[in-house]
Amino acid sequence: MLYWLLKYVILGPLLKLIFRPRVEGLHHVPATGPVILASNHLSFSDSIFTPLIVPRKVTFVAKAEYFTGKGIKGWLTKMFFVGTGTIPVDRSGGRAARAALETQLKVLRAGGVAGIYPEGTRSPDGRLYRGKTGVARLALESGAPVVPVVMLNLDEIQPPGKIIPKVQRVRIRFGPPLDFSRYAGLAGDRFVERAVTDEIMYELMELSGREYVDMYAQKAKSTPSPPAPQPRQPIAA
Repeated sequence: MLYWLLKYVILGPLLKLIFRPRVEGLHHVPATGPVILASNHLSFSDSIFTPLIVPRKVTFVAKAEYFTGKGIKGWLTKMFFVGTGTIPVDRSGGRAARAALETQLKVLRAGGVAGIYPEGTRSPDGRLYRGKTGVARLALESGAPVVPVVMLNLDEIQPPGKIIPKVQRVRIRFGPPLDFSRYAGLAGDRFVERAVTDEIMYELMELSGREYVDMYAQKAKSTPSPPAPQPRQPIAA
């Protein structure tokens, strides 16, 4: 109930009024049935605007620490994530990745919409980084189509570390669904999972016009001298 109140009564109308989202290709998201929304990850706000724009309920997973904070700030953070349909997952142990996968599989088996960031973390510089194969495992085990989603300018509106976003029109683009039924029964094959993941990342690169870096984003964040960004091409209107 809180999810729908935030989306349509409390938060959603205000955000739409302020940020005037410009959305392309929303018709690519099926009206019913399981679907995976695979998105690039530029900003904390990604997890706000995707559920806001998609008519169906979108479920993301997030680290459990977001739900266990102390004081007023901790309570507000918890309520925000609960209200946006985010499910807490303990990512501290070796089985954490599987726990996140199982959580999203339950959503898909119930005919829902699962949101995932294949890069695993926010991009440190706006570029697109190598995808982790969890998105492929999710697609292969569920049989759900994958709809690529790109945030075109949320890194300009709310860069990492910035709490208050800049008031600017949000731009989001959805691509045609990707069907991986040709790989049915091959979940767990690391070569197949890498091929599926790379195909998804290629579509994200094409949709976004962002430079692709064949390195995990988490590694780039810890590398003293990561590859320098190249000048970005203007986003097509």
